[in-house]
Amino acid sequence: MSERSIAQTARELFGWAGLRDGQEEAVAALLEGRDVITVLPTGGGKSAVYQLAGAMTPGITVVVSPLIALQRDQLARLADTPDAPRGVAINSTIGDRAVDVAWEALSSGEAEFVFVAPEQLAKDDVVDRLRTIGVGLLAVDEAHCVASWGHDFRPDYLRLGAVRAALGGPVTVALTATGAQPVRAEIAERLDMSDPLLVVRGVDRPNIDLAVRRETSADEKRDAVIEVVSALPRPGLLYTATRREAEEFAEALGARGLRAAAYHAGLSTRERSDAHDAFLSDSVDVVVATNAFGMGIDKPNVRFVVHASVPESLDAYYQELGRAGRDGAPASAVLFYRSEDLGLRRYFAARGVAPERAAAAYAILAASPSPVPAKVLAGALDIAPRSATGLLDLLAEGGAVSLTPNGAVVRTTLAPAEAGSVAADSAERRERIEQSRLEVMQRYAETRDCRRQLLLGYFGEDLAEPCGRCDTCRRGTAGGQPVDGSAVAFAPGAAVEHVEWGRGSVVDVDTDRITVFFDDEGYKVLSLEVVEENALLALV
Repeated sequence: MSERSIAQTARELFGWAGLRDGQEEAVAALLEGRDVITVLPTGGGKSAVYQLAGAMTPGITVVVSPLIALQRDQLARLADTPDAPRGVAINSTIGDRAVDVAWEALSSGEAEFVFVAPEQLAKDDVVDRLRTIGVGLLAVDEAHCVASWGHDFRPDYLRLGAVRAALGGPVTVALTATGAQPVRAEIAERLDMSDPLLVVRGVDRPNIDLAVRRETSADEKRDAVIEVVSALPRPGLLYTATRREAEEFAEALGARGLRAAAYHAGLSTRERSDAHDAFLSDSVDVVVATNAFGMGIDKPNVRFVVHASVPESLDAYYQELGRAGRDGAPASAVLFYRSEDLGLRRYFAARGVAPERAAAAYAILAASPSPVPAKVLAGALDIAPRSATGLLDLLAEGGAVSLTPNGAVVRTTLAPAEAGSVAADSAERRERIEQSRLEVMQRYAETRDCRRQLLLGYFGEDLAEPCGRCDTCRRGTAGGQPVDGSAVAFAPGAAVEHVEWGRGSVVDVDTDRITVFFDDEGYKVLSLEVVEENALLALV
């Protein structure tokens, strides 16, 4: 299929006058049968890739989407485009009759797209029916959820590799807005993608001004947040670390005369829906939210995204700040930072597992002649289904079990105590991951170099000169001095080996330091002087 045919189809079916950079390349590869990992900025047209490729590929297109609100949004857009193929959803919010109608539309060819949450694909009958109908394209939206190095890792996504195999191994496109190199690598591995084409475009959002405000005390920070948010152009988003903070800031901003709404997971579905709708309709000036708010929000005129506390990772921060300025007009991203706030994040990052419980779970799986679903395991161990899912995820990460659409099965013959140790090791690795990502976030907050250079370097893009559109550039501390010879040798993307931590990949290089990602240890920021003096790194 030629690029001209792709562009013509885009125009005739979807009414698109032209395609954005990277979209045609991704679609062409999918039509040739090649898997694709697409990293496009928030609001950058990721859905257009699977919509266009799906419309041009025989068989139905299965779109895995983590939030029902996202599914509804995409269905509405398809419905509003008269010549576009029809889409349906199969999820827990629609009744049996509606589910039957959806299946009929797919079987008859009346519908091309089916939107499902990952937990739907854990059901045998759903996967079997999809395989019978014939899947031409599998699209995994918000694909960073599949990676333990991703900022929004979701255990349900771990099963998608097995689901893909059960569907007959259809061509697959993984789509995300925040795909740093380690995340991309794990996406490919988890989904068993064969030599995927990587399409990365537009990480930089030059219209968004970047700034960090450092405050001494919690009270000073609180007052400064309120002052800054009150003065910024509206509408905007204020992110907080806790539900309590979301409520308190919303109340304080309301007292200043702003139309403010709180949003967090502790509110009722109706309350969250009302806040969501009010934000989209410009009925509120600011939504004060935890990270529960925002995935899939496509609102072009957000003028600011302020963080009252440091996020858990640079991936998460970029995803959230990217909700500002999608219309291309000037916008602001302000991070309020106190080093003491890192303690709360480190507490959230700490995790563990009781090896005895993991051993008991493994023993039940080993004794079962058939796959064991998480709910069955939960009943056998007298624990919550969520806890059982967590145990299975840790055992799977360690290679002790495999997760199939029907449940978990033993993958390697081990003594239960050995399996418990495997799960504990997986939990420790996850904690190292979280702590490592937090250290990179700390570096962004504390740097005196150009913040945009650091941010883009983390995602694999090089900005040759300081941006001039961040607070460090305005203060004159981002000098942009040329790197020395050793830094040039360790270029971003280079494969290296550390004497202690083994193989890794260079993420970013500064004048005096280098950031390297190691598979088991995570991100490490190393002094170039120390690296040279002790011969710590070698190119491989």
